[in-house]
Amino acid sequence: MRLKDKVAIITGAGRGIGEATAKKFASEGAKVVVADLNHEDVDQTVTAIKELGGEAIGTLVNVTKRADVKALMERTIAIYGSVDVVVNNAGITADAQLLKMTDEQWDQVIDVNLKGVFTVSQEAATVMKEQNSGVILNASSIVGSFGNFGQTNYAATKWGVNGMTKTWAKELGRYNIRVNAVAPGFILTPMTEKMPEKVLNIMKEKSVLNDLGSPEDIANGYAFLASDEARFITGTILSIDGGVVI
Repeated sequence: MRLKDKVAIITGAGRGIGEATAKKFASEGAKVVVADLNHEDVDQTVTAIKELGGEAIGTLVNVTKRADVKALMERTIAIYGSVDVVVNNAGITADAQLLKMTDEQWDQVIDVNLKGVFTVSQEAATVMKEQNSGVILNASSIVGSFGNFGQTNYAATKWGVNGMTKTWAKELGRYNIRVNAVAPGFILTPMTEKMPEKVLNIMKEKSVLNDLGSPEDIANGYAFLASDEARFITGTILSIDGGVVI
């Protein structure tokens, strides 16, 4: 198992890509901390991991609140003794075209997708520096490199995540901390499943594989980057997009 006895915190792990990543990490031997805002979603993911024979605990966290994030790190260390991997998966959308986007829509997405990643990573890096080891993995998007109609706020956060990823890789390498990001393309999640079939087909056609990705496809990328197999990879934005950006 590639992540045997590694302690991994995964934010936004209650559903979708976060849930799939939590399950994948557990199947690879990691002790998983399932962090999310929704109590029912957290319990569901933790229960699913345990039913599969994995080890996990759940905790409610608002990644934009420094006190919540500090408590997350403290609880993880108290129970498991270290923080080896953090996956900054928590994120939201609030789409609108530039001329219609409200201050509230802008602020909400920036707060979660950018400040949240900064806060969790800063607290995790403080712990990892003392350990002289660790892996930080950030959720980017192909939108972070190519933009997307109606997603000024979301695209801005993912461009920001890419920049933070590369900057932190340079700053934290001296402490044996690797920092990478995964940039998904069009993924079939509970959110996209609600879209009209016509829209889903258009999304499929953008992929040279003529398909949508699954949460498990993204989870596999995170698991590789978290493992020792990726020991010489840092500062990388790994696109998992079915060839959408070719």
